[in-house]
Amino acid sequence: MKRFFVLPLAAAGFFLNAQTIGNSPYAAFGIGDVKYDNTTDVNAMGGISTAYIWDFNNNFNFANPGANKNLELTTIKVEGTNENNFFKSDYDNSNVTKHSSYLSNIAIAFPLSPKVKFGMGYQPYSSKKYSVLIQEDLADEVKRANIFRGEGTLSTVQAALSYQISPELGLGFRTNFYFGNLYDINELTYSNAELINGYETKNKIKTFNFTLGSAYQKKFGTDRKLTLGATYTFGNTGEMETSYTNSTYYYSTGNQKENISIIDEDFSTDKNLIPMEFSFGAGYGRDAKWFVGTQVDYKKGETIQFLGQPFTNQNSYRIAAGGWYLPNFNNFRNYFSRVTYRYGAYYEKGNLSFNGTNINQFAITGGVSLPFENRSAARMSGIDLGLEIGKRGTLENNMIRQNFVNLRIGLNFADKWFNKRLYD
Repeated sequence: MKRFFVLPLAAAGFFLNAQTIGNSPYAAFGIGDVKYDNTTDVNAMGGISTAYIWDFNNNFNFANPGANKNLELTTIKVEGTNENNFFKSDYDNSNVTKHSSYLSNIAIAFPLSPKVKFGMGYQPYSSKKYSVLIQEDLADEVKRANIFRGEGTLSTVQAALSYQISPELGLGFRTNFYFGNLYDINELTYSNAELINGYETKNKIKTFNFTLGSAYQKKFGTDRKLTLGATYTFGNTGEMETSYTNSTYYYSTGNQKENISIIDEDFSTDKNLIPMEFSFGAGYGRDAKWFVGTQVDYKKGETIQFLGQPFTNQNSYRIAAGGWYLPNFNNFRNYFSRVTYRYGAYYEKGNLSFNGTNINQFAITGGVSLPFENRSAARMSGIDLGLEIGKRGTLENNMIRQNFVNLRIGLNFADKWFNKRLYD
């Protein structure tokens, strides 16, 4: 365990130094692009986490805290994501490429007893970092420019508790604390005007909500199993503080605002930030050999403020399917027989709609889990690698199509901690 412990620290240092989360212009609305709270191994299976109980003893499921009956080791996970986005629009025949790398998960989990398991973790929940320029030629050679910019990250700290009521049924509870600052500005200027008109929105967020989870697994014969799972996330109980400023100004050298004249200011609070979510999943597999599952996620739409105006997020849903295959975990002569191969796909009807055009998303996923050690069939420490290739949005109605290739790496260190001494 000790000889590998330096690796996640080095990885964390790299991703913290590069902590800029890539986004599309669609991140401008609301709280930005929401990242699903999945680990690298789950993401590689299309995100099927609701009915996913890992067969071995070194993994904690935060997405469904009721699905952790097999955890017997203390696990530490450090994960990073590299996003590669390729944007295209027919509006001005533009093609833009954006790359970013960031720390996407830090978590620790351990059993408190054979029936009770506990985990804590950090993940970025959503982010926005966009800049869109719209130019228009008017009469008398006058040009108008509209600039939309935004940035910020909303992070979450999670604490989850699992309780195994019976060998078949487990229940779980997770609390999620969200914090961060989000910033948007719309600037309007004309080529024959000295001043810029800017409308700024600043959001300060400190809020929390709760997730309830359950998982039922029934064994058939000696090695077959059917798994059912469900989760429900309550809407948030805190508030988002929002301040608006409408002003005129110009930029001096060094990009500093000068001659600021405030036209209007406002302040408000909003509780409709993190919506209610529900998920149901089912899966079937063979012990330590293979598993296939599917799940449906539903998220309620909410009306939020964007640049001082109400903006409605639509109800959305996500359908995913995936699984894993492990050739032979006891074959120590062939390393690749002990590698877990993961696969999946998902379709998401997004919460954004413009002029009757929905902004939907589709992706295929894959990955592997590479064990570090040969000494145990319990499959302790290892590396998770994941790949996600997909598309978001459309070119219709002058919209933006976003193609993406996302790479993920996770380091999972598992060992027996907090053991009672049987002898001195």
